[in-house]
Amino acid sequence: MGRLIFYKDKNYQGRRYQCESDCTDFHSYRSRCNSARVEGATWVIYERPGFSGHLHVLTIGEYLNYQSWAGFNDQVSSCKRVHFADGGPYKIQLYGKADFGDQVFEATEDCPSVLQKFLWREVHSCRVLGGWWVFYEHPNYKGHQYLLGDESTASRWTGAPSSPLSSLSEG
Repeated sequence: MGRLIFYKDKNYQGRRYQCESDCTDFHSYRSRCNSARVEGATWVIYERPGFSGHLHVLTIGEYLNYQSWAGFNDQVSSCKRVHFADGGPYKIQLYGKADFGDQVFEATEDCPSVLQKFLWREVHSCRVLGGWWVFYEHPNYKGHQYLLGDESTASRWTGAPSSPLSSLSEG
């Protein structure tokens, strides 16, 4: 079992709130989150209630402040534990057009720059064949994060990007 502990202040100080299962809305329990500890599982935290708004994937470890998980502010209002599927190898197919159209590229490892590796500026659909993946708005795993599943259009990705997605990593 895993748990996620949020702290109101940086460096694990101030009031704390602990989650051991998905929570759709805990903003009434705390108004800010400036540090966190993740134990025994991977979690996705969301800026707004109902698993909406900007998301951030937190793996097992300690986060001294919200910048350490690439947060843009101290707002966290919901969280969801990531459940791994079969434990098989990581593999994803990337497509240049919606509905799995155009040329396909496969990736089996982290990619700091989609443009450099595949000579593409944008990815419009994807198929996750193994593991789970996180796409990033900018190269080198920077900017907004998007959790990827088997999606026929970019607008269906969790966190629906409005700009090109530039790097990806295994979850």
